[in-house]
Amino acid sequence: MINSWKFVSIVAAVFSVLLPISYAKASDEIAVTEVQTKPNIIFIFADDLGYGDISSFGATDINTPNIDQIGEQGIKFTNFYSAANICTPSRASLLTGRHSVRMGISAVFAESSPEGMPLSEITIAEALKPQGYKTGMVGKWHLGHHDRFMPWNQGFEEFYGVPFSNDMSNFFWYENQEVTYTEIDQQYLTKRYTDKAIDFIDRHQHQPFFLYLAHSMPHVPLYASPEFQGSSERGLYGDVVQELDWSVGEIIKTLKAKGLWENTLLVFSSDNGPWLMMGEDGGSAGELRNGKMTTFDGGHRVPTVAHWPAGIEPRQYDGVLSMLDWFPTFVELSGGSLPTDREIDGNNITRVLSGESDNQEGVYVYFDRLNKQVQAVRKGNFKLKLAHGLGLNIYTGNGIIANMTAYSHPLLLIDLSKDPFESDNLADQYPEKVAELKEIIAKHQSIKPEQRWLLMGGTASDKKGYGPFFTTMAIMALISLIILVGIIYGVFKLLRRGYRRIKSSTQKSSN
Repeated sequence: MINSWKFVSIVAAVFSVLLPISYAKASDEIAVTEVQTKPNIIFIFADDLGYGDISSFGATDINTPNIDQIGEQGIKFTNFYSAANICTPSRASLLTGRHSVRMGISAVFAESSPEGMPLSEITIAEALKPQGYKTGMVGKWHLGHHDRFMPWNQGFEEFYGVPFSNDMSNFFWYENQEVTYTEIDQQYLTKRYTDKAIDFIDRHQHQPFFLYLAHSMPHVPLYASPEFQGSSERGLYGDVVQELDWSVGEIIKTLKAKGLWENTLLVFSSDNGPWLMMGEDGGSAGELRNGKMTTFDGGHRVPTVAHWPAGIEPRQYDGVLSMLDWFPTFVELSGGSLPTDREIDGNNITRVLSGESDNQEGVYVYFDRLNKQVQAVRKGNFKLKLAHGLGLNIYTGNGIIANMTAYSHPLLLIDLSKDPFESDNLADQYPEKVAELKEIIAKHQSIKPEQRWLLMGGTASDKKGYGPFFTTMAIMALISLIILVGIIYGVFKLLRRGYRRIKSSTQKSSN
């Protein structure tokens, strides 16, 4: 028979081992529960998708039921703006909440570019990681393709995708930090991204995560997988967009199957407006004027929807918001704090999402990528666009033969709520509104780059041998032009002489 004291001591020893383990497990469960109250965040970015390319935003020849569902069950933004009218600056601003001009970024990084987004910038991924988020990116990066600028050095723990646009050379696939040196079959690129995104969700479903899914499409060249080819009523472009919608649907299915749908903030948007110069391959801005690379609304306003049952009041929101607003919003939702050592240009819109705020008087500034200056500003319904170029059309007796107002125009004041195509100039009718908006433009014109690139450049002596060469070429070009003008003039004289002879002969015959 066991001694009673020995029995008590054995029981005490057992409890001394089991109680800490049970407490530790309980603590872990509490910690996990606390962490999982933070929303998962998935941001899906299309490339060059126009305002008029989604069914719920007016497209009648492209079907996008999954994207439409996000807006119908969540929030549809009718006046949501990209941060720029071209790719690289837009992406830099999305990830940092800052105007790209502050970073010295105003153009698209080429495949030969030595530049990248400065490492001193803080991305969404870098801000969310300390809050317990798993961070991953799938798709197109385009913020610098040299190693030090790549996603793994800017907060993303995982990266599966490509370094820049699909029309650039050296277009290779990255599996985290390893490059796969085989040609990418772009027919299956959208599916490849989708599979990687679903795999990321599957592996990290038990902790909060931030997934940035940046599609390469519908940027040209266009590719759709075989089963989507011919599926739309708008040619290959529509097929590509419908496959993007399928991809969104697969993400939705995955979230629902894993019980993540209720607590995931899912956003779908585009980096800028459609590339209209690509014709039928370039998309549509719908009711808006112009597209990519311009500071009319077709270049900046993008179709945007978001879904999050736990934090969004379902509705259509007509206020002015921009891509800059996501950084402070995501940081707030993660439980983090905004950096205090730099200017954050975006605004926290959590109260807009929840329906607590319905402020429609948002402000958006339109930077011109060419001169790196503010070209226009919108506040509420009114947009002021500074005079640009000559503002002329070339006319003949049959009407306009060269429409220069696409890139050249006088000072414009537009009421976008009544005139989305920006055709009715109200500047003379509302001088006080013009003055108010000019003050906002002047404030933003003072923004200067905080980062300056120090790149190796040639000296004047390196190019001294080019002088005679360019002089010779200029002389040859001038001589060629004179000869061409002479030939045209000679042909004109011959035709005119022949015409007179024919006319004279005709008159003699009739007499």
